[in-house]
Amino acid sequence: MTSNPQLPRLLALLMNLSLIGSAASADETTLHTIHAQASFVVTTKEVELAITKTGGHMAPVTFFRDTEKPVKPYYVSPWQEETHSAMPAPLLVPFRGDYFCMPFGGNSSEVAGEKHPPHGEIAGDIWHQVSSKKTGDVTTLTLGIDTKIRKGRVTKELSLVDGQNVIYSRQLIEGFTGNVPLGHHAMLAMPEKEGAVRIATSAFSFGMTNPGLFSDPKHREYQALQPGAKWNDLTKVPAAWKNTPDTDLTRLPGSYGYADLVQLAHEPRSKTHTPAWTTATYADEGYVWFSLKDQDVLNSLVIWMEFHGRHGHPWNGRNNCLGLEDVTAFFANGLLPSMNENILTKEGVATTVALSATKPTAVNYIQGVIRIPAEFENVKTLEFTPGLVTFVSTTGKRVTAPIRHEFLKAGQL
Repeated sequence: MTSNPQLPRLLALLMNLSLIGSAASADETTLHTIHAQASFVVTTKEVELAITKTGGHMAPVTFFRDTEKPVKPYYVSPWQEETHSAMPAPLLVPFRGDYFCMPFGGNSSEVAGEKHPPHGEIAGDIWHQVSSKKTGDVTTLTLGIDTKIRKGRVTKELSLVDGQNVIYSRQLIEGFTGNVPLGHHAMLAMPEKEGAVRIATSAFSFGMTNPGLFSDPKHREYQALQPGAKWNDLTKVPAAWKNTPDTDLTRLPGSYGYADLVQLAHEPRSKTHTPAWTTATYADEGYVWFSLKDQDVLNSLVIWMEFHGRHGHPWNGRNNCLGLEDVTAFFANGLLPSMNENILTKEGVATTVALSATKPTAVNYIQGVIRIPAEFENVKTLEFTPGLVTFVSTTGKRVTAPIRHEFLKAGQL
């Protein structure tokens, strides 16, 4: 029998094609159409999590799914099941829940030949499944995306732990070079009742309202806060009009018909010795949504308050949501303003993260929900012990939950 020197290559090629086909099939079998978007789904007894194939937007998420009163805290845009004209930005197609942004912001200016869409191509392009597995009590879905405008790869890991109502996410950024603003863009659904949701955060050195006009009446948008104001108390943020009382941003939603943006610069971890945190207390519904982060990576919180304040397409005055966006960025202005000297960098607050082609950058993040008793009112502080976080309320109530906050530094569960 005469051997064919090409046979090993042909066999290898057929094997690769078979593996590619198997991977594609595995990818397709995990997809579900949820609110008009093809989505991957991860489930434990306590949590069901959906994330869109387009843009990697995480929602809906059901916490306490094994109880009589499951919790679905995330916002899903109202135009999902509509037939509509082209969106102003790709990310608005799946627009929902939490998604990772890079470069974070509007990105209206070209930089060194790069012209990024709002919040970057990863917020509106296609993600592919890498793997789905369970190891011990941890279930992990891994997705990946290769970028084109600034070439590199982002790998997204979403993990659930049995017995917990917590999402652990890890973004691994590889191959990129240069400075970039980045962060998470978590959006919560809001009730219509003014002041129904109470906001609290870990210590911050100062806060500022958006330095320019955030909502332009020329575009049928309206805002209630004074542009470019600096302050140190979330309950006393200057309003846009003279002789108007300061605004209390710990009680949301605010006045109907406005959209505003502020940024808080967290105290560094070297000073607090604990992770930075943000909470939203839904007392009427009996739960607290929370986020935890390493402020050495994500040093600020951008709060986007969208309370029926935009009337152009596709908003049409119907949007009611709250963005609690953990970032390192210059507000939502994008790559060029974040790279340049700005009013935050003058205060010693970095507005970009330096990426290296030879050293991956990891962004670890935690979100979740706890149940609260009556008269909890609002969060005062968080206490961290190994594997546990205790939420202490302004009324002295205490709720302890299993949360592996060590993940923020270790990147492992």
